[in-house]
Amino acid sequence: MNPVKVGICGLGTVGKGTFDVLTRNCAEIAARAGCSIEVSHIGARRGSDIEGITISTDIFAVAEDPAVDIVVELIGGTTVAKDLVLKAVANGKHVVTANKALIAEHGNELFAAAAKQGVSIAFEAAVAGGIPIIKAIREGLAGNRIEWLAGIINGTGNFILTEMRDKGRDFHDVLQEAQELGYAEADPTFDVEGIDAAHKLVILASLAFGIPLQFDKAYTEGITKISRDDVEYAEQLGYRIKHLGVARQTDSGVELRVHPTMIPEKRLIANVDGVMNAVLVQGDAVGPTLYYGAGAGAEPTASAVVADIVDVARTLSAEPGHRVPYLAFQPDALSNTPIVDINDIETAYYLRMSAQDKPGVLSSVAQILSNAGISVEAITQKEPAEGQDHVPMIILTSRSIENKLVSAITDIEALDSIAGEVTRIRVESLG
Repeated sequence: MNPVKVGICGLGTVGKGTFDVLTRNCAEIAARAGCSIEVSHIGARRGSDIEGITISTDIFAVAEDPAVDIVVELIGGTTVAKDLVLKAVANGKHVVTANKALIAEHGNELFAAAAKQGVSIAFEAAVAGGIPIIKAIREGLAGNRIEWLAGIINGTGNFILTEMRDKGRDFHDVLQEAQELGYAEADPTFDVEGIDAAHKLVILASLAFGIPLQFDKAYTEGITKISRDDVEYAEQLGYRIKHLGVARQTDSGVELRVHPTMIPEKRLIANVDGVMNAVLVQGDAVGPTLYYGAGAGAEPTASAVVADIVDVARTLSAEPGHRVPYLAFQPDALSNTPIVDINDIETAYYLRMSAQDKPGVLSSVAQILSNAGISVEAITQKEPAEGQDHVPMIILTSRSIENKLVSAITDIEALDSIAGEVTRIRVESLG
């Protein structure tokens, strides 16, 4: 078979890593793919001086190159990248991308265009870097009904929470270090507010439950309000706080949410620290399975990009029209299962409030929760600091509907004996 020609658009961290892996491991890759894979064209704004390869500062020249079989989109963003992918698809080229925002926000349109042209769009590297979680759900777990999945799918947030727990540091202090180390961008909003994780969760949920991509319906909550006190209290209660993406199939629809979550410290996923990622998937046949590894970085992400290139190269030698389903389910099998509103989800809760140190306050709070049909599982009241008349009160509740809990919090905050806002963190057993 003739060599498969690859055009790489974007020669940044991941683009350079992809080129290096394809070059270094060319013999092993050819043996797996059944043909040699060669980078023949690179599109990069600043150009390059790599010998024997066509270099263009116009990335669209790669998509229009008749010699290119596979266009690898690594420029990021959702505007130019979308136009590039549509141009490549229109020209009958297969596409490999690491762009989670592009897939989460425009994947339905891109997949429809690709299906019309009979080409593939592969996106393993869009979720969890080097962890082959998309292939695991699409192929390894194909015989299962996926019940739920939960993932630490943003390394920056996980690094921050790990440092807060291990060293008792404040959020903003650790965030500054994460920026200095290159883990967080100058504008860290996508990471710390959960937008990056929501992009990835939407993709995983579509693969797991056979639903269209629906980024606009994902509930997203960041970690900026998590204090080191919350991290410490969680530890004392036998929990750890992780910024989780959670997708669950229920009788009412699919839950799709990203938020800080307390999980029992004995769970394996609770012990995933630093910038590492992990995804826990519960299948009806296999039970729980955990996928762990580097969620970012040049070569971990390049590992996933190259794996997709190999998969596409294999299809080029298969029967005409053969493609792996974009979202694990065949296009005509996707369902319109509704996304559950965050106010209707059911989970347990951790509550922290500043209460006056006097008799009757605890019973007033407990009565409000009881009136809302919420049971109290545990209560801890700390000793007041010298000269203070308010103390931290920590409550763990039973599982309850979110809107009932929100209403109860409003009533609690209205008490004269409670100062300021009540901190709320959802609790998941993941068992």
